Amino acid sequence: MRHAMATAEVGDDVYGEDPTVLKLQQLAAKAMGKEAAIWVPSGTMGNLSAVLAHCHERGSEAIVGDESHVYQYEAGGMSCLGGVAFNVIPTDLNGELPLEALSAAIRPDDQHCARTALICLENSHNRCGGSVLSLEYMQQVKALADAKGLAVHLDGARVFNAAVALGVHVSAIAHLVTSVQFCLSKGLGAPAGSMVAGPKHFIDRVHRLRKMLGGGMRQVGVLAAPGILALERMSRRLAEDHYNARYLAQELSKTPHVDINLDLVHTNIVVFRLLKSSQLTVEDLVDALQQHGILCLPFRGGVRLVTHNDVSAEDCKQAIVAIRSLLEFARAIKFNGTGNSHANGAVSNEAFALKAYE
Repeated sequence: MRHAMATAEVGDDVYGEDPTVLKLQQLAAKAMGKEAAIWVPSGTMGNLSAVLAHCHERGSEAIVGDESHVYQYEAGGMSCLGGVAFNVIPTDLNGELPLEALSAAIRPDDQHCARTALICLENSHNRCGGSVLSLEYMQQVKALADAKGLAVHLDGARVFNAAVALGVHVSAIAHLVTSVQFCLSKGLGAPAGSMVAGPKHFIDRVHRLRKMLGGGMRQVGVLAAPGILALERMSRRLAEDHYNARYLAQELSKTPHVDINLDLVHTNIVVFRLLKSSQLTVEDLVDALQQHGILCLPFRGGVRLVTHNDVSAEDCKQAIVAIRSLLEFARAIKFNGTGNSHANGAVSNEAFALKAYE
């Protein structure tokens, strides 16, 4: 990818003259089965510009899940910058928005109400541990939206992972929504950039909004070039990441003091929780794993692990050994009095520093 960046043929993308960007946009539109696509600097800008393009009348409303990325992690930009109201409904553990709640959230045509313009879905679903929406569910949402005259936008940051998990071409998912944003980074491995795809008239609106939001850049071909590799090559190897994530999840399910729901491990994200018997806090375990070169995050009361191109099967084996070793060590020093502990029973980082995994 770095070589592709260094050798990319470039032009001025603000004038539509960067050949590498144009090629990437054509590839993205074809992959999604949409009329057009546009490169944007980030997934947040992609979602923001897409939602504003759909909700072009200020005061319009978008129905979103309470665990969705657009609601949780995008700084309220849609409301702040676009005057879009959020109608927030509960998200099921598998990332679905219950159809009954979704239908009930659609506003009547009444001057007292915000005008419902859009339904937002997420696939795969970040805060639901990388869970994948089924095609059957998405078809039901599409039918509801069509009946009510609404658009559907998909935050498909990891939509290629979802397609691999479902065993379908990614266009089968994109076909069920009006527009889709997907990231070239994350599992696809590019250093930056996302794509928004949809009908041409819609992408024309997104293009204007991208400029308004500061996303009009010049020789973007240096970032589009690795994006082309992401689409053409990296999308083909995601099954390996899923395999490694499944291995991690299965081994964690066999690990004492760990709680994990294997039914929710669909893609490359693994979230597990610690039982009280572990004698550890999540923060202690995450800090200790980082000392052993295993990077992870505290996440919704648990620990979040993500597999990708830079994580091998051997790395996953070492991570399991480290987690088990640290949990065993914590129990040992708690009950044998061989180390310091916090008042709440969690073992200190100083004590962890004494223990290296095998």
